[in-house]
Amino acid sequence: MASLQFNNVIKRYGSGKDALQVLHGVNAEIKDHEFIVIVGPSGCGKSTLLRMVAGLEEVSDGQISIGGKVVNELEPSERDIAMVFQNYALYPHMSVFDNMAYGLKIAKVPKEEIKTRVDKAAKILELGHLLDRKPRALSGGQRQRVAMGRAIVRQPQVFLFDEPLSNLDAKLRVQTRLEIQKLHRELGITSLFVTHDQVEAMTLAQRMMVMNAGRMEQFGTPEEVYNRPATTFVASFMGSPPMNLLKQAPNADFGGKPGAILGIRPEHLTVGATGWAVQVDTIEMLGAERLLYCRMGGEALIVRTDESLSKAPEIGTTIHVEPRPDRLHWFDADTGKRI
Repeated sequence: MASLQFNNVIKRYGSGKDALQVLHGVNAEIKDHEFIVIVGPSGCGKSTLLRMVAGLEEVSDGQISIGGKVVNELEPSERDIAMVFQNYALYPHMSVFDNMAYGLKIAKVPKEEIKTRVDKAAKILELGHLLDRKPRALSGGQRQRVAMGRAIVRQPQVFLFDEPLSNLDAKLRVQTRLEIQKLHRELGITSLFVTHDQVEAMTLAQRMMVMNAGRMEQFGTPEEVYNRPATTFVASFMGSPPMNLLKQAPNADFGGKPGAILGIRPEHLTVGATGWAVQVDTIEMLGAERLLYCRMGGEALIVRTDESLSKAPEIGTTIHVEPRPDRLHWFDADTGKRI
């Protein structure tokens, strides 16, 4: 197990004036035993960064270090990492045991040691009763656990997860998320987990990197990222539904700042007799809560309410919502950065 550092990491494709730069100086220090999630929309550079750690992409500039050792020039096999991909990449003709043991056999690990490692991983992942089965006889969740087991038996310094849950249905994603959390608690191996799903990021991460267009917009705990987003991008990307971002503050009663965007999360708006006048456009019923999609002048506003609001307002009517003054966020209108 080891720490991991990114020192001004840059990635370009091509050279000269036609070069396309896709990562723009990523800097971060990941501690030994940490579980870090890299989250962002498609094309933001998160998988490219992970593949650079794995040695599957070259570093154009800057340094990546594992355990204090710069690994830029090392082959993937020399980096002591294990990777779990989006597709399970299991050998269909091999049993679960043989799939998990294959890398160790290639490395000429003694048979007794292989069996010990595979049995231990199978116990952790509750695969012991499936070791004789072929992949075709397994569910999607079981196949993904086999892929994780294949990584565990390697006993690497760093685990790399590249969107491993995206091929699973919603129920299996939740279940496998819990298994990954349990796995990290038991093994404590430094881990990087890439996802575009902000719910996965919030539930799995000890700290998270929020990526946008090849830049790291924020690096912090889920609480820090959610409660104090560094930019309007982070504010709008992290959270479901996203933070409301108002280009024109309704009034100056809440400490309005010139040239600033006002941010307020939907759960920090309360329906009442006073406050901002908004028109209800659409309502989503989500069991214990409702989402009111409203309009205030030319701007959209989402309000989250719970069962305490006994009766939903009529669509098309005007209601009043009161923002919590201690939950307002202000961002520079030009740069998008937090004020």
